[in-house]
Amino acid sequence: MVGQERPVGGRDYPRTYQEFRQWFPDDAACVDYLGQLRWPDGFVCPKCGYERSWRTAKRQWVCAQCAQRTSVTAGTIFHRSHTPISTWFAAAWFVTSQKNGVSAVGLQHALGFGSYETAWAWMHKLRRAMVRPEREQLAGEVELDQIFIGGRSTGNPGGASEKVPVIVAVERDGNGALGRVRFGLAQRSNSRELLDFARATIAPGSTVHTDGLYLLRQLADLGYRHEFTVGARAADLDTVMPGVHLVSSLVKRWIAGTMQHNISRDQLAYYLDEYAFRFNRRRSTARGMLFYRLLQQAVATHPHPLKELYSSR
Repeated sequence: MVGQERPVGGRDYPRTYQEFRQWFPDDAACVDYLGQLRWPDGFVCPKCGYERSWRTAKRQWVCAQCAQRTSVTAGTIFHRSHTPISTWFAAAWFVTSQKNGVSAVGLQHALGFGSYETAWAWMHKLRRAMVRPEREQLAGEVELDQIFIGGRSTGNPGGASEKVPVIVAVERDGNGALGRVRFGLAQRSNSRELLDFARATIAPGSTVHTDGLYLLRQLADLGYRHEFTVGARAADLDTVMPGVHLVSSLVKRWIAGTMQHNISRDQLAYYLDEYAFRFNRRRSTARGMLFYRLLQQAVATHPHPLKELYSSR
């Protein structure tokens, strides 16, 4: 049954593209699936909380007590979309089935959209569904550092840099294997934003490894065990924060390869959300699981209308 804590391939999500086509031959099948994801324990009226309902020919749920009509897509990223929901499903499958993701141009070509703008908007709606607001904090052994993403501004005097400071936190175990990652954009380099990010992202009691930035020594007073190695004194800088350095290299390669560097500063946070979504599920051998998680979060994500998406471009 869709919605259980541990979804099973072939029962809760399609395992292959062939199964995907069998499961979702039309919009009706897609709407039924979204209904199970949105109300895993059964329909609950958003107006009165009643749990009994009936369905209309237009695939709406009608509360048996107050007669409130509810669409499964209302209040989600699919809200008021004029495109068949089966096309949204195809987009979600295509985006999650590609190991390194896909650009808006790639999505445009795959689904035959008439314009790049449509594909761009869809990609950003899907990216906004890739992060759960209530996601668990990182815990255990966590590296915390700052990297820079972007390139030089060729028109600026003195070769001024347009690189964006990005805060990175990544879990690691005693053998050096990496766990989950989190990203955050900073307004200024090496500011108190690092401490704010740590408190929001890392569970108290965790051991936080840093490169010895003086500001971060306050972590010990904030409920963390703080261990640091001053980078300037290290013979090999890569050994100071190996997890962060590896993630930094991988995400920059992903931006250069899949996205062709075509990322604005205003939208960078959402691209990093996508990378974190993929990185944190990199060990999953079932691509259908990513499809399931994306749709599960999509029905709990604000619509993000086009005006809102374009306003930050």
